[in-house]
Amino acid sequence: MIEVQVEIVIERNSPLVFDFLSNFENNPRWQSGMQECRFTSPGPLRVGSTYVQTARFLGRTIESNFEVIALEPGRMVKATSRSGTFPITFTRRVQPDERGARVSAIIEGDASGIFNLAQPLLKRMVQRSVESDYARLKALLESQADPADTGLGQRDQGPGDPE
Repeated sequence: MIEVQVEIVIERNSPLVFDFLSNFENNPRWQSGMQECRFTSPGPLRVGSTYVQTARFLGRTIESNFEVIALEPGRMVKATSRSGTFPITFTRRVQPDERGARVSAIIEGDASGIFNLAQPLLKRMVQRSVESDYARLKALLESQADPADTGLGQRDQGPGDPE
């Protein structure tokens, strides 16, 4: 089992940051290697919501299906992969901070098979990647001229939902 953690402060209000983080279709905007994320269940976000993501990892394209398994609106979202070659569960938390929003994340992965042999190296690679991703998230959200008008927040509609 690999577990990595990261914590940052983003100088934006916590509801905006949570909305952005919990709309997984935003993931390709700030996560390296992420090619696509698309909800496969109707909105709004809730426990049981599902999405599919396509990413590049260690030179391989990996498609994984995820399901939201815990949600505290405005504060915490937890999702786990239901398919894919590298089982993963992540928890994202957002809390108000005097400077904006304190964001923390825990990413847990099952490094089985060939990945198990390289677990210490893999953990360092994942930690560096996650730290870079969250630095990119901070820069992205803090660079918005009008963060309330990013169009990047919580999704209200899902596939096939009326506009």
